[in-house]
Amino acid sequence: MDLHSKYPALADLKKRAKKRLPKFVWEYLDSATGEERTKHRNRSQLDAIQLVPSILHGDISPSLKTTLLGHDYALPFGVAPVGMSGLMWPNAEQLLAQAATKANIPYCLSTVATQTPEDVVPHLNGNGWFQLYPPRDEEIRKDILKRVGDAGYTTLVLTVDVPVASRRERQVRSGLTTPPKLTPRLLAQVAMRPAWAMGMAQRGMPRMKLIDEYAGNITGLSSTAHAGYLLRTSPDWDYVHWLRAHWPHKLVVKGVMRSEDAAPLEAAGVDAIWISNHAGRQFDAAPATIDVLPQIRAACTLPLIVDSGIETGLDILRAIALGADFAFMGSGFHHALGALGKRGPAHLIEILSKDLEANMGQLGAVRLADVAENLL
Repeated sequence: MDLHSKYPALADLKKRAKKRLPKFVWEYLDSATGEERTKHRNRSQLDAIQLVPSILHGDISPSLKTTLLGHDYALPFGVAPVGMSGLMWPNAEQLLAQAATKANIPYCLSTVATQTPEDVVPHLNGNGWFQLYPPRDEEIRKDILKRVGDAGYTTLVLTVDVPVASRRERQVRSGLTTPPKLTPRLLAQVAMRPAWAMGMAQRGMPRMKLIDEYAGNITGLSSTAHAGYLLRTSPDWDYVHWLRAHWPHKLVVKGVMRSEDAAPLEAAGVDAIWISNHAGRQFDAAPATIDVLPQIRAACTLPLIVDSGIETGLDILRAIALGADFAFMGSGFHHALGALGKRGPAHLIEILSKDLEANMGQLGAVRLADVAENLL
């Protein structure tokens, strides 16, 4: 089957994924917090960015290659970390790592993934990043850094925009708990999605394996909170300095939304800034990432990464035109898994690549850096 004729866009993959995933899984993947204003604002503000086509360039062959943090990538986007990735599709982390490695793009594994760094690293070839929810306990912190470094992950991503748990109302209404428990209500949803159910039956209900390994070392656990949140702390500037001193490789800070924070991060020795509002999943009055991007670009010389609302190759070009060096997408790759299983991530990478090439052709842009000249 020609996947491009049946699923030419991410929207087609989303539609199919919704039919194949249990409702509680779909709600976890697709929902934001509050009334989801930030989620929709991310999309509407991207749509508002216009690029002016340029004519009479003759035949051009756009290059999608880019260099980020000293690594040459084939494309200007990567696979963002998603917590409980394996809940969306069986073996999700390894499947995404394999697709990213084959395409020579980065894959970022979450602290709260369903696989450990050691589980996933055999499927990576120097393209592995690790996203850190900041552990409070220094010994746990040191151990995680050692494990991640020894495994060969090249970049550490400190997430700073989750100081407290958010209220994701759609998830609550679906009956999903954390960690997930198959109540009769959820089992009824699972029974309607046989492909997902068969995969989970083979591998077992996903859990946060890395977190579980440290849960026994955490004191003061309540009966209502799970170790994933009690492991974390709300980091401060001293925490960033500590990480910089103890992590010898590339360090990225994710969740930056204010231009005032850019210069201090640069002074602290951070290697790149990741602009993100957590796709609207944390705070429902946040501006769109595309709106704060130009101010942050003006405030520092660091490479800038952006996510939240990115759905197409054209969106990536919009971000690059406004000063981003790279983009990441998380939920889209899980929509692709839900729609097509193992074939999904590679197909989405092709969709995005073809969209990038087509739109760069319209703009007359041979290099990604040329796109800024077409910004209206």
